[in-house]
Amino acid sequence: MAPPQSLAATATVAAALVATAAAVVLSSVLYRRKCGRLAARVREVEAALAAATEKAASERRGRVRAQQSLRRAVSEQEPRSDEARSAMAAAAPPGSYPMAPIGTVQSCFSTRCCLPSIFVPDFHALNGTPRQPLVVTLARATVALDPARVPAAALEGLANYSHCWILYVFHLNTDLDKMWKDPARSKLKAKVRVPRLKGDKMGVLATRSPHRPNPIGLSVAKVEAVDGHAVLLSGVDLVDGTPVLDIKPYLPYSDSVKGAAVPNWLEVDGALAVESIHFSEHFISALPICWAHAQKQSLYTSADEFQDLIKQVLSWDIRSLSQRIRPHQVNMETEANDHIGKEADEHHGDKACCGVIYHLHLEGIDVSYRIDQCSNVVVEDATLIPGARNQNRHGYLAWRDKLAGSGL
Repeated sequence: MAPPQSLAATATVAAALVATAAAVVLSSVLYRRKCGRLAARVREVEAALAAATEKAASERRGRVRAQQSLRRAVSEQEPRSDEARSAMAAAAPPGSYPMAPIGTVQSCFSTRCCLPSIFVPDFHALNGTPRQPLVVTLARATVALDPARVPAAALEGLANYSHCWILYVFHLNTDLDKMWKDPARSKLKAKVRVPRLKGDKMGVLATRSPHRPNPIGLSVAKVEAVDGHAVLLSGVDLVDGTPVLDIKPYLPYSDSVKGAAVPNWLEVDGALAVESIHFSEHFISALPICWAHAQKQSLYTSADEFQDLIKQVLSWDIRSLSQRIRPHQVNMETEANDHIGKEADEHHGDKACCGVIYHLHLEGIDVSYRIDQCSNVVVEDATLIPGARNQNRHGYLAWRDKLAGSGL
């Protein structure tokens, strides 16, 4: 039989172990509760951020619509006579060079890349044009010149070139009016975030950013056909409605520089390429219905060719940096919280990663898709965009005779 001192010591140790276990359990419960409160606070902050993002996006859309309406009204009131234009030029401030567009782009891209409307699971985001020209060879557009400014004879000989340069205005920038009327208040950003640098900044003049001291764009495109006051192009990165300032032929002997160097961060192949693209059965069944309404004014010969366009556009991740990162950040936060409160946070994370719906507007058709963390794309649906088509648009039927021998 063990001595009383040994029994007392054993009882003391057992009591200490029980007390320690109880303290551990209590600490664990308190820790879980604290983490639960923190997770709830994180969700509250996310909701507040979603509301602020939606408000900012709504205000931005309102500014864009207001500026577009103002520009249309101003363009309608612009003097058409040469004498009136000369008077306006003479009245311009010294050192300025007033210009007016010579034409407008009728593009397959109905919208450019836009900010998401809400930053919550199942939010919708708009995406549009490729980041650079000639990346999407099937991307087509017509440049319709203004007959009052440019006679048809000005295009004579352009069809003999394979490619041309398009100089245009980034007309969807929201700070255009402020930049032109009061440059001192425009607050031009000297550095901008670069997609290939994953958010790192570079000097704006060392990038192709649309937010420039003068919002002028330069793109090269393939000349498919010329007819009257219109030019059909392919490989474009221009959004519908873009004002065109000039067209110049592409000259390989001078425009292509042998041995030209670029920074190392631009030499990374496939930096924005996706892994796979899959078309759902629902999309396959919805596309012919949309195509029956859109084909008359479309620049494409068939629904199959239009589907090839979608595949080319989505083969590169055209989302903005914030759109690519935010759903994944939410999912990563959730995975960390799985050790705390698995059921609620796990469900929240799955929705954040997989519930984001992106929209691509092409030829008056809204194409919705999802993309996961591994860059696998699933195209889910196609619907018509109400009122998106332009009755004066040059469609494929208008170009058919010109394209008879081109293979398009």
